[in-house]
Amino acid sequence: MTATTAPHVFRSLRSTNYRLWVSGAFVSNIGTWVQRTAQDWLVLTQLTHHNATAVGIVMALQFGPQLLWLPWTGVAADRYNQRKLLLATQATMGFLALALGLLTVLGVVRLWQVYLFAFLFGSAAAFDAPVRQTFVAELVGDEDLPNAVALNSTSFNAARMVGPAVAGLVIAGIGTGWAFIANGVSFLAVLVALAMLRVDELRPQLRAPRSEGGFGDALRYVKGRADIQCILGMLFLIGTFGLNFPIFISTMAVREFHTDARGYGILSSIMAVGSLSGAFLSARRAHPNFGALLVGSAVFGLGCTLAALAPGYWWFAATLVVIGVASLTFTNTTNSLMQLSTERAMRGRVMALRVGIALGGTLVGAPIVGWIADHAGPRWALGVGAAAGFAAAILGLWARPEKEV
Repeated sequence: MTATTAPHVFRSLRSTNYRLWVSGAFVSNIGTWVQRTAQDWLVLTQLTHHNATAVGIVMALQFGPQLLWLPWTGVAADRYNQRKLLLATQATMGFLALALGLLTVLGVVRLWQVYLFAFLFGSAAAFDAPVRQTFVAELVGDEDLPNAVALNSTSFNAARMVGPAVAGLVIAGIGTGWAFIANGVSFLAVLVALAMLRVDELRPQLRAPRSEGGFGDALRYVKGRADIQCILGMLFLIGTFGLNFPIFISTMAVREFHTDARGYGILSSIMAVGSLSGAFLSARRAHPNFGALLVGSAVFGLGCTLAALAPGYWWFAATLVVIGVASLTFTNTTNSLMQLSTERAMRGRVMALRVGIALGGTLVGAPIVGWIADHAGPRWALGVGAAAGFAAAILGLWARPEKEV
């Protein structure tokens, strides 16, 4: 990266508030990836005998609340003080991580408890996600919003490079429970960052009045926007059947390549290399465009196809880089396009709908993909992801708006 492009790529970091936010989030994101890796490994190898369906159920319970609480999560993001909401949701998730860690360290954790904590954690995350995504505009304003979204993803995926590898070492060295406890402690970083923000320098977005109709308004708004409908349709296909990486990677690692927790962690970290590259590409792009959605979804399908055919561990690892670039390009572009094209007072509800479709579809897709991995093998499960990517690209070509979003 040259000196002339660096200021452009990192322009959001000119804001003191954004620097505080992204620093705290980076530490917390490392903890999040440590927990995600540990949770999948706990269910797959300690609480069941390599049962991918159980991993799919955990994913469904963790991401299903994005749909279950959808009528309220976006309304909360549009109506209430976003910094205070984030303090509440982040503190709740930190507490839940510590509680699950304690149960695991004491050796009393059971599969039903993991299911319960996944649902509770997912419920807190459902209220957190639309606020966290729209809060970026308060930190940097609309002008730098696409760049800030991309840098958020850069932070998230840089943490993704570190977290799974750390989780593998922690699990192998001192036990799975300590990975959950580490995540709980990591939430202190983002809580401190939120407390230190310069409130007078925030750019408060227009808040929706309590008299408005709530989530129904968002549905009516999207009903009149063919461009957003197209994006949400593509997001549903890839989010439901394609973004099931815990199932894809864990079952390939255990069943096809017979590796341990370290090998599983390395695969997850390698995928983050691709995601991080995709985030940097998004950060360099001045304006999001619909063409990036088409390319991202098609390359995602190609990457999953190559992964399903990979003859060995390192070949599979290489395909994860491709999948990481494609998935990050696709999801980041949906985020920026939808935020910038939506009225400010409606953003929280529309973004809640986006998150609900992207992650809530896991409620349906993850158990199906897990069942396929159990009964037909993980390579066939990856084939489902490939089909989802190609189907999204076809939908985008067919329903592409005449006027770019």
